[in-house]
Amino acid sequence: MSSALIFSHGIWKTPHLAAFLPEYRLQKAGMITPAQADVVLGWGLRPSTQKARAYAAKHTLPFIALEDGFLRSLGLGATGWPPFAMVYDDLGIYYDTTRASRLEQLVLAADEMPPETLAQARQAMDLITAHRLSKYNHAPDISDGLKHRPSEKPVVLVIDQTFGDMAIRYGGADAATFETMFQTALRENPEAQIWVKTHPDVLSGKKQGYLTRLSAQADVKLLAEDVNPISLLQIVDKVYCVTSQMGFEALLCGKPVVTFGLPWYAGWGVSDDRHAGAAALAAAGRRAPRSIEQLFAAAYLQYSRYIDPNTGKPGTLFDVIDYLAAARRLNEKLRGDLYCVGMSIWKRAVMKPFFKVPSCRLHFVPSLKKLQKTALPPDARLLVWSRGHDDLIDFAHRRALPLLRMEDGFIRSVGLGSNLVPPLSLVIDDMGIYFNAETPSRLEHILQHQAFSTQDIQAAEALQQALTAAAITKYNVGGNVLPRPRTDKKVLLVPGQVEDDASIRHGSPKIRKNLELLQTVRQLNPDAYIIYKPHPDVLSGNRSGHISAADCARHADMVASEYDIIACLAHADEVHTITSLTGFEALLRGKIVHCYGLPFYAGWGLTRDWLPISRRSRKLTLQELIAGTLIYYPGYVHPETRRMIDAATAINILKKQKQETKRSNSLHRSWPSKQIGKLKQLYLSLR
Repeated sequence: MSSALIFSHGIWKTPHLAAFLPEYRLQKAGMITPAQADVVLGWGLRPSTQKARAYAAKHTLPFIALEDGFLRSLGLGATGWPPFAMVYDDLGIYYDTTRASRLEQLVLAADEMPPETLAQARQAMDLITAHRLSKYNHAPDISDGLKHRPSEKPVVLVIDQTFGDMAIRYGGADAATFETMFQTALRENPEAQIWVKTHPDVLSGKKQGYLTRLSAQADVKLLAEDVNPISLLQIVDKVYCVTSQMGFEALLCGKPVVTFGLPWYAGWGVSDDRHAGAAALAAAGRRAPRSIEQLFAAAYLQYSRYIDPNTGKPGTLFDVIDYLAAARRLNEKLRGDLYCVGMSIWKRAVMKPFFKVPSCRLHFVPSLKKLQKTALPPDARLLVWSRGHDDLIDFAHRRALPLLRMEDGFIRSVGLGSNLVPPLSLVIDDMGIYFNAETPSRLEHILQHQAFSTQDIQAAEALQQALTAAAITKYNVGGNVLPRPRTDKKVLLVPGQVEDDASIRHGSPKIRKNLELLQTVRQLNPDAYIIYKPHPDVLSGNRSGHISAADCARHADMVASEYDIIACLAHADEVHTITSLTGFEALLRGKIVHCYGLPFYAGWGLTRDWLPISRRSRKLTLQELIAGTLIYYPGYVHPETRRMIDAATAINILKKQKQETKRSNSLHRSWPSKQIGKLKQLYLSLR
């Protein structure tokens, strides 16, 4: 393996650097002799690379330029958000058109790309624009006031850049270029609305732009707010730019683009290029006609490198697209100030990672009394666990505060929440909460309205296979092998529940007791073989819902107290439940499910329902139910890195935990063990 010498401390601190550069053994400068280095790595054309470039030249070593990729991260690098994409250039760097770059060579060779590569490019382009993804993805969509035009006039967007941007200098432009662009846009579009997009830091005085002064002299609209680039580009009619990457993103959105500098995408016949250097590049053999798909494939598929954000291992563009799409949805859901009242320090530590997105400001308030004295901002919302305490709900109603509700997810942990085992998943609902059938929830909205893609269905099928193969459930406790019942009768599994659980109180208007359920199932199925599975929290003594041994014997043929729910499902022909998650887990395994209450998975045509719910009028496939329930609705967090992951990664983690821990078959956890678990979560939250 070749060795790569790194002088920059910033590069060295890049998370998952080795995954971006798997072909190298990475070495810090000064730790090895010159003879041991095969290449030198540096960051683009920054002045800080001078030492590294000089070293490479002195020792006749190749210099490799690195830069952030075009689909980098959720938040800004300056605020600590790690990159998921990086470019690697052994010839130059893409924004320096004064000399050849590896990207340029890849585009020149793009006429030899196989059809499969171009098909991938088209698919990725469609996904990026559909999910409105850009280099950074923290900014909100453009405001409603701008989405609706005041007139039928076309809108022309002129893109400013910050003073000193290296892409300007090495793209053959200067301040005069921006003035020429601006005046040209005004002259060529006399009947249009002219919008100038500048950086928020320009108007705040932190940075200088080129068009702020000029735009004040004309009847133009200056856009200084930090907005999602794709959402802006999708509503304009034409784009003028110098070297901004937004110009290429405009091409992805199908907009005509006029360039006045020499960005990497100019000169290939996809844009209207006004810089004289474009023709010179063509004459020198450095440009040739290429399609947008070819440009995209070269830049995003071949030139850029990616890690899988879920695992930190080498990944693909599609890994990053999937991750950023989910992260962006969460960022928008949590945008603003969220106030959480009365949460213990341990629970705060467990919660924080699920709210770690750039636009969420999470505040923990010790009491309602303290909250009442707090001056709340206009975008304030109240964050409550489950249904929330009545006094908090009343306060929210009086103050007209929107509510967010949170609850454990459906793929939770190896161990019980009542035993203080932290969750890998959490649902955060801005409409209601999934177990409350009295009002709509975000999950119900997703299941009723989401247009599930082919990719969603494929991902759901993979999750179903992974869950069933690894025998993953919500809590993953128990583990003893259940002997097959010696009977020819139909086997019915009746899962017990916590009787004061909110899912029963708000999702079952008729049957609310485990004994009532067991009696009803026996009455309706007198000849069946019934297995009753008590809820783990009830067995542990942490929650209510116990049925006496005599009553169990009267109505059930077997009581599976210490057995894993999956072991019980394996022998069941049908599952009869009030609102238990076991019903959903049974559907995953192809079982017939009878619902006596109104769980989230009832009413979609997949279960035999004893109660109607008219709001749920859509008929779903099992894969659509899985996609909505496990992909779109919950959030997942890695227990060690404390960063967002997807459902597939969470399943793999639980699978590994089940294999490694012996407490997977235990319903009880000692007091010292609980306290050690608390301390671990506190430590991780402070890292």
